[in-house]
Amino acid sequence: MTDASKNIAFIGIGKMGLPMSVLVAKAGYAVTAFDQSAARIAAAREQGLSIAESAAEAVRGRTAVITSLPDDAVLHAVMLGAGGIIGVMAPNSILIETSTVSAEASAEVDAAAKARGITYLRAPVSGNASIVHTGALSCFVSGPKDAFEATRPLFAAFTRAQTYLGPGEEARYAKLAVNLMIAVSAAMMAESLALARKGGIAWQDILKVLDDSAVASPMVKYKTAPLRTRDFESSFSCKQMAKDLDLILGAGHAVGVPLQLAAQVRETYGSLVAQGDGETDFIATVKHLERLSGLGEPKL
Repeated sequence: MTDASKNIAFIGIGKMGLPMSVLVAKAGYAVTAFDQSAARIAAAREQGLSIAESAAEAVRGRTAVITSLPDDAVLHAVMLGAGGIIGVMAPNSILIETSTVSAEASAEVDAAAKARGITYLRAPVSGNASIVHTGALSCFVSGPKDAFEATRPLFAAFTRAQTYLGPGEEARYAKLAVNLMIAVSAAMMAESLALARKGGIAWQDILKVLDDSAVASPMVKYKTAPLRTRDFESSFSCKQMAKDLDLILGAGHAVGVPLQLAAQVRETYGSLVAQGDGETDFIATVKHLERLSGLGEPKL
């Protein structure tokens, strides 16, 4: 990107968006941010970001806009609703959308962007709130390839790796495919740990077995660490995983792929939410299986 395009708007400055926007600012971009939450705006001011009075004010005249939004409904409202940003973004500007949303909602945004002469890049990020401030997120990108190439320096400001996948909604499917494997892996770990405990294996011993075995993927090791101390503080919550599994199942239905494991794991997360664990980390599948198995807290 040229020096003339260093003015960036960032819409949605929550757990992911705020540290991402701070990284963009540290990389030398002039960031103007907006969020509906007064608390998030206050946090952004503490980080030295410029704050707009509205989303429309934030994006007006900017050559690039980045958004980080929680779901399809908010995406639709921010992009296409009354006062939606696509209606006020400059023609020939670039919209970079980093959320986990459905391909259908994303396609609506694409159609509206094209009608305004705006280039739309789908760029869902992979990683969580505990690492985002380090720049260790990766992202999947789809949309016009020339726009992706032109904005590589901007992407490099807040992600360590970017994978370009195609001209349409490919990035949306990539993110859902990755999150499906994460969800099923969490359910699988829960069953494995409960079985091991019922077989008389001590808690720390079975975690070491998993770490030292053929199944010791980055995902497994990422979760055995907090499990050693029974730390279920959320990096990505059960409620968020349930939402993503709904998106995953919807995508499977849309393209004719039977997602039997996804359907079963969605019910596990529904149970966790119903039991009051909605804001607990998604590895609380461990607690769910322990309850089903009649297991109490293990000795640490």
